[in-house]
Amino acid sequence: MTLAQLKYFCMAVRYHNITEAAKALFVTQPTISIAIRDLEKEFSIKLFSGSGKHLTLSEEGELFYAKASDILRACDDLHAEFSNPLSTWRRVRIGIPPLLSTVFFPQLLDAFRLEHPDTWLELNEYPSVQACDLVLDERLDMALVSMDIHNIDKFSTHLMLTDTLVFCVTKHHPLAGLDTLDLRLLHEQPIIIYSRNSVQNLNLQARLDSLNVSPRVVMHSSQAATILNFLRKGDCGCFLFSSMLPQYPELKGIPADPPIEAHVGLVWKKGRYLGAGTQAFLDFCRKVDIEEKLSLTDKRQT
Repeated sequence: MTLAQLKYFCMAVRYHNITEAAKALFVTQPTISIAIRDLEKEFSIKLFSGSGKHLTLSEEGELFYAKASDILRACDDLHAEFSNPLSTWRRVRIGIPPLLSTVFFPQLLDAFRLEHPDTWLELNEYPSVQACDLVLDERLDMALVSMDIHNIDKFSTHLMLTDTLVFCVTKHHPLAGLDTLDLRLLHEQPIIIYSRNSVQNLNLQARLDSLNVSPRVVMHSSQAATILNFLRKGDCGCFLFSSMLPQYPELKGIPADPPIEAHVGLVWKKGRYLGAGTQAFLDFCRKVDIEEKLSLTDKRQT
Protein backbone atom coordinates (compact mmCIF):
# COMPACT_ATOMS: atom_id res chain seq x y z
CA MET A 1 0.00 0.00 0.00
CA THR A 2 1.28 3.45 -0.93
CA LEU A 3 0.01 6.97 -0.38
CA ALA A 4 -0.37 7.33 -4.14
CA GLN A 5 -2.65 4.29 -4.28
CA LEU A 6 -4.80 5.69 -1.48
CA LYS A 7 -4.94 9.07 -3.21
CA TYR A 8 -6.03 7.49 -6.51
CA PHE A 9 -8.69 5.39 -4.78
CA CYS A 10 -10.11 8.32 -2.79
CA MET A 11 -10.27 10.53 -5.86
CA ALA A 12 -12.16 7.80 -7.74
CA VAL A 13 -14.65 7.67 -4.85
CA ARG A 14 -15.15 11.44 -4.86
CA TYR A 15 -15.75 11.59 -8.60
CA HIS A 16 -17.66 8.26 -8.72
CA ASN A 17 -15.75 7.66 -11.95
CA ILE A 18 -12.22 6.48 -12.78
CA THR A 19 -11.93 8.58 -15.94
CA GLU A 20 -12.84 11.81 -14.15
CA ALA A 21 -10.50 10.98 -11.26
CA ALA A 22 -7.66 10.41 -13.72
CA LYS A 23 -8.31 13.80 -15.32
CA ALA A 24 -8.31 15.54 -11.94
CA LEU A 25 -5.00 13.92 -10.98
CA PHE A 26 -3.40 14.28 -14.44
CA VAL A 27 -2.67 10.57 -14.68
CA THR A 28 -3.88 7.87 -17.04
CA GLN A 29 -7.04 5.86 -16.41
CA PRO A 30 -5.10 2.55 -16.13
CA THR A 31 -3.02 4.13 -13.33
CA ILE A 32 -6.15 4.58 -11.24
CA SER A 33 -7.54 1.15 -12.13
CA ILE A 34 -4.29 -0.63 -11.29
CA ALA A 35 -3.99 1.17 -7.95
CA ILE A 36 -7.53 0.09 -6.97
CA ARG A 37 -6.90 -3.46 -8.16
CA ASP A 38 -3.65 -3.68 -6.17
CA LEU A 39 -5.35 -2.41 -3.01
CA GLU A 40 -8.13 -4.98 -3.41
CA LYS A 41 -5.56 -7.72 -3.93
CA GLU A 42 -3.40 -6.67 -0.97
CA PHE A 43 -6.32 -6.56 1.48
CA SER A 44 -8.48 -9.28 -0.13
CA ILE A 45 -11.52 -7.02 -0.34
CA LYS A 46 -13.88 -5.66 -2.99
CA LEU A 47 -13.87 -1.87 -2.78
CA PHE A 48 -16.74 -1.18 -5.18
CA SER A 49 -20.06 -2.96 -5.69
CA GLY A 50 -21.55 -3.59 -9.09
CA SER A 51 -20.06 -2.27 -12.31
CA GLY A 52 -20.53 0.56 -14.75
CA LYS A 53 -19.34 4.15 -15.11
CA HIS A 54 -20.82 5.35 -11.79
CA LEU A 55 -18.78 3.85 -8.96
CA THR A 56 -20.54 2.84 -5.75
CA LEU A 57 -18.63 1.78 -2.65
CA SER A 58 -19.20 -1.64 -1.14
CA GLU A 59 -19.65 -1.91 2.64
CA GLU A 60 -15.96 -2.80 2.99
CA GLY A 61 -15.16 0.02 0.58
CA GLU A 62 -16.94 2.59 2.76
CA LEU A 63 -14.88 1.54 5.79
CA PHE A 64 -11.68 1.51 3.75
CA TYR A 65 -12.47 4.96 2.31
CA ALA A 66 -12.92 6.44 5.78
CA LYS A 67 -9.57 5.03 6.96
CA ALA A 68 -7.77 6.02 3.75
CA SER A 69 -9.15 9.56 4.00
CA ASP A 70 -7.88 9.79 7.58
CA ILE A 71 -4.40 8.75 6.48
CA LEU A 72 -4.28 11.26 3.64
CA ARG A 73 -5.57 14.05 5.88
CA ALA A 74 -2.91 13.24 8.49
CA CYS A 75 -0.23 13.48 5.80
CA ASP A 76 -1.66 16.80 4.59
CA ASP A 77 -1.72 18.08 8.17
CA LEU A 78 1.90 17.07 8.71
CA HIS A 79 2.98 18.77 5.52
CA ALA A 80 0.97 21.93 6.17
CA GLU A 81 2.21 22.29 9.74
CA PHE A 82 5.90 21.70 9.16
CA SER A 83 6.39 23.07 5.66
CA ASN A 84 5.02 26.45 6.71
CA PRO A 85 5.00 26.75 10.52
CA LEU A 86 4.53 30.53 10.38
CA SER A 87 1.35 30.35 8.33
CA THR A 88 -1.34 32.81 9.41
CA TRP A 89 -4.18 30.47 8.37
CA ARG A 90 -6.53 29.27 11.10
CA ARG A 91 -7.75 25.76 10.31
CA VAL A 92 -11.07 24.31 11.45
CA ARG A 93 -11.76 20.61 10.85
CA ILE A 94 -15.49 20.04 10.44
CA GLY A 95 -17.27 16.70 9.99
CA ILE A 96 -20.40 16.75 7.85
CA PRO A 97 -22.70 13.92 6.67
CA PRO A 98 -23.11 13.76 2.87
CA LEU A 99 -26.86 14.42 2.86
CA LEU A 100 -26.73 17.27 5.38
CA SER A 101 -24.09 18.99 3.26
CA THR A 102 -26.72 19.62 0.58
CA VAL A 103 -29.21 21.54 2.75
CA PHE A 104 -27.90 25.00 3.64
CA PHE A 105 -24.28 24.40 4.57
CA PRO A 106 -22.47 25.21 1.27
CA GLN A 107 -23.98 28.69 1.08
CA LEU A 108 -23.32 29.24 4.78
CA LEU A 109 -19.65 28.43 4.22
CA ASP A 110 -19.41 30.90 1.34
CA ALA A 111 -20.82 33.66 3.56
CA PHE A 112 -18.42 32.77 6.39
CA ARG A 113 -15.38 32.85 4.11
CA LEU A 114 -16.25 36.37 3.00
CA GLU A 115 -16.10 37.55 6.61
CA HIS A 116 -13.13 35.39 7.65
CA PRO A 117 -10.77 34.96 4.67
CA ASP A 118 -7.93 33.96 7.03
CA THR A 119 -9.76 30.84 8.28
CA TRP A 120 -9.41 27.54 6.46
CA LEU A 121 -12.47 25.31 6.82
CA GLU A 122 -11.57 21.68 6.11
CA LEU A 123 -14.72 19.61 5.49
CA ASN A 124 -14.71 15.84 6.04
CA GLU A 125 -17.69 13.67 5.09
CA TYR A 126 -18.76 11.19 7.79
CA PRO A 127 -22.10 9.84 9.06
CA SER A 128 -23.22 11.56 12.25
CA VAL A 129 -22.25 8.68 14.55
CA GLN A 130 -18.71 8.45 13.19
CA ALA A 131 -18.31 12.24 13.09
CA CYS A 132 -19.25 12.47 16.76
CA ASP A 133 -16.71 9.77 17.65
CA LEU A 134 -14.00 11.73 15.81
CA VAL A 135 -14.96 14.90 17.68
CA LEU A 136 -14.57 13.05 20.98
CA ASP A 137 -11.17 11.74 19.80
CA GLU A 138 -10.27 15.36 18.88
CA ARG A 139 -9.61 14.38 15.28
CA LEU A 140 -12.34 16.84 14.30
CA ASP A 141 -12.88 20.24 15.88
CA MET A 142 -16.63 20.11 15.44
CA ALA A 143 -19.27 18.38 13.34
CA LEU A 144 -22.62 19.15 11.76
CA VAL A 145 -24.78 16.19 12.77
CA SER A 146 -28.22 14.90 13.50
CA MET A 147 -28.50 15.87 17.15
CA ASP A 148 -30.85 12.99 17.99
CA ILE A 149 -27.76 10.87 18.61
CA HIS A 150 -27.87 8.84 21.85
CA ASN A 151 -24.76 10.34 23.51
CA ILE A 152 -25.47 13.99 22.73
CA ASP A 153 -24.87 14.84 26.41
CA LYS A 154 -21.12 14.35 25.83
CA PHE A 155 -21.03 17.40 23.58
CA SER A 156 -21.55 21.12 23.65
CA THR A 157 -24.17 21.88 21.00
CA HIS A 158 -25.72 24.57 18.88
CA LEU A 159 -29.03 23.76 17.17
CA MET A 160 -29.01 24.95 13.56
CA LEU A 161 -32.24 23.62 12.11
CA THR A 162 -35.25 21.46 12.89
CA ASP A 163 -36.25 19.55 9.77
CA THR A 164 -38.48 16.58 8.97
CA LEU A 165 -37.76 13.35 7.19
CA VAL A 166 -40.17 12.78 4.31
CA PHE A 167 -40.66 9.71 2.14
CA CYS A 168 -39.44 10.74 -1.33
CA VAL A 169 -40.74 9.08 -4.49
CA THR A 170 -41.16 9.94 -8.13
CA LYS A 171 -44.57 11.21 -9.19
CA HIS A 172 -45.47 7.88 -10.81
CA HIS A 173 -44.72 5.82 -7.70
CA PRO A 174 -47.77 3.87 -6.33
CA LEU A 175 -47.75 5.99 -3.14
CA ALA A 176 -47.24 9.35 -4.85
CA GLY A 177 -50.89 10.32 -4.49
CA LEU A 178 -50.76 10.32 -0.68
CA ASP A 179 -50.68 13.57 1.30
CA THR A 180 -49.36 11.83 4.43
CA LEU A 181 -47.81 8.42 4.95
CA ASP A 182 -48.88 5.78 7.42
CA LEU A 183 -45.61 3.90 7.94
CA ARG A 184 -47.51 0.60 7.98
CA LEU A 185 -47.93 1.04 4.21
CA LEU A 186 -44.19 0.46 3.83
CA HIS A 187 -44.41 -3.18 4.91
CA GLU A 188 -42.61 -5.22 2.22
CA GLN A 189 -42.31 -2.11 0.04
CA PRO A 190 -38.92 -1.53 -1.68
CA ILE A 191 -37.03 1.35 -0.07
CA ILE A 192 -33.52 2.77 0.06
CA ILE A 193 -32.04 3.30 3.51
CA TYR A 194 -29.37 5.86 4.32
CA SER A 195 -26.06 4.54 5.72
CA ARG A 196 -26.44 1.77 8.28
CA ASN A 197 -24.83 3.71 11.14
CA SER A 198 -26.60 7.01 10.49
CA VAL A 199 -28.74 8.53 13.24
CA GLN A 200 -31.77 9.02 11.02
CA ASN A 201 -31.62 5.38 9.95
CA LEU A 202 -31.45 4.17 13.55
CA ASN A 203 -34.39 6.37 14.56
CA LEU A 204 -36.43 5.38 11.53
CA GLN A 205 -35.74 1.69 12.14
CA ALA A 206 -36.91 2.04 15.74
CA ARG A 207 -40.18 3.61 14.52
CA LEU A 208 -40.72 0.81 11.97
CA ASP A 209 -39.91 -1.90 14.52
CA SER A 210 -42.48 -0.48 16.92
CA LEU A 211 -45.10 -0.99 14.22
CA ASN A 212 -43.80 -4.44 13.18
CA VAL A 213 -43.17 -3.04 9.71
CA SER A 214 -40.47 -4.65 7.57
CA PRO A 215 -39.78 -2.86 4.29
CA ARG A 216 -37.77 -4.55 1.56
CA VAL A 217 -34.47 -2.69 1.69
CA VAL A 218 -32.92 -2.62 -1.78
CA MET A 219 -29.82 -0.61 -0.87
CA HIS A 220 -27.97 1.25 1.89
CA SER A 221 -26.23 4.36 0.60
CA SER A 222 -24.83 7.70 1.76
CA GLN A 223 -24.43 9.08 -1.76
CA ALA A 224 -27.20 11.49 -2.80
CA ALA A 225 -26.53 10.93 -6.52
CA THR A 226 -26.80 7.15 -6.14
CA ILE A 227 -30.03 7.43 -4.17
CA LEU A 228 -31.54 9.77 -6.75
CA ASN A 229 -30.69 7.42 -9.63
CA PHE A 230 -32.50 4.57 -7.92
CA LEU A 231 -35.51 6.73 -7.07
CA ARG A 232 -35.85 7.78 -10.69
CA LYS A 233 -36.67 4.19 -11.61
CA GLY A 234 -39.95 4.78 -9.83
CA ASP A 235 -40.36 1.53 -7.90
CA CYS A 236 -38.77 2.51 -4.57
CA GLY A 237 -38.62 5.41 -2.14
CA CYS A 238 -36.24 6.88 0.42
CA PHE A 239 -36.53 9.09 3.51
CA LEU A 240 -34.72 12.39 2.93
CA PHE A 241 -34.66 15.78 4.62
CA SER A 242 -37.54 17.95 3.45
CA SER A 243 -35.06 20.81 2.93
CA MET A 244 -33.47 18.80 0.11
CA LEU A 245 -36.61 18.71 -2.03
CA PRO A 246 -36.08 22.07 -3.83
CA GLN A 247 -33.00 20.48 -5.41
CA TYR A 248 -35.02 17.58 -6.81
CA PRO A 249 -38.28 18.86 -8.35
CA GLU A 250 -38.94 15.47 -9.91
CA LEU A 251 -39.50 14.01 -6.44
CA LYS A 252 -42.50 14.24 -4.15
CA GLY A 253 -41.93 14.24 -0.40
CA ILE A 254 -44.66 12.57 1.64
CA PRO A 255 -44.54 13.46 5.36
CA ALA A 256 -45.06 10.62 7.81
CA ASP A 257 -48.02 10.67 10.17
CA PRO A 258 -46.96 11.36 12.87
CA PRO A 259 -44.03 13.45 11.52
CA ILE A 260 -40.43 12.31 11.88
CA GLU A 261 -38.44 15.29 13.13
CA ALA A 262 -34.68 15.67 12.71
CA HIS A 263 -32.62 18.17 14.69
CA VAL A 264 -29.50 19.34 12.91
CA GLY A 265 -26.72 21.22 14.63
CA LEU A 266 -23.07 21.69 15.47
CA VAL A 267 -21.39 19.64 18.20
CA TRP A 268 -17.98 19.96 19.80
CA LYS A 269 -16.31 18.20 22.69
CA LYS A 270 -17.31 19.46 26.13
CA GLY A 271 -14.50 21.18 27.97
CA ARG A 272 -12.22 21.38 24.94
CA TYR A 273 -10.51 24.67 24.18
CA LEU A 274 -11.80 26.15 20.93
CA GLY A 275 -9.18 27.72 18.71
CA ALA A 276 -9.70 31.17 17.21
CA GLY A 277 -10.95 29.80 13.89
CA THR A 278 -13.35 27.34 15.50
CA GLN A 279 -14.74 30.01 17.81
CA ALA A 280 -15.15 32.42 14.89
CA PHE A 281 -17.13 29.85 12.92
CA LEU A 282 -19.33 29.02 15.90
CA ASP A 283 -20.02 32.70 16.56
CA PHE A 284 -20.90 33.20 12.92
CA CYS A 285 -23.37 30.29 12.97
CA ARG A 286 -24.97 31.57 16.15
CA LYS A 287 -25.79 34.93 14.63
CA VAL A 288 -27.49 33.47 11.53
CA ASP A 289 -31.07 32.51 12.37
CA ILE A 290 -32.92 29.51 10.95
CA GLU A 291 -35.03 31.55 8.53
CA GLU A 292 -31.87 33.08 7.04
CA LYS A 293 -30.29 29.66 6.65
CA LEU A 294 -33.31 28.41 4.77
CA SER A 295 -33.36 31.50 2.57
CA LEU A 296 -29.72 30.85 1.76
CA THR A 297 -30.74 27.39 0.59
CA ASP A 298 -33.55 28.78 -1.55
CA LYS A 299 -31.26 31.35 -3.18
CA ARG A 300 -28.74 28.63 -3.97
CA GLN A 301 -31.37 26.72 -5.94
CA THR A 302 -32.42 29.74 -8.08
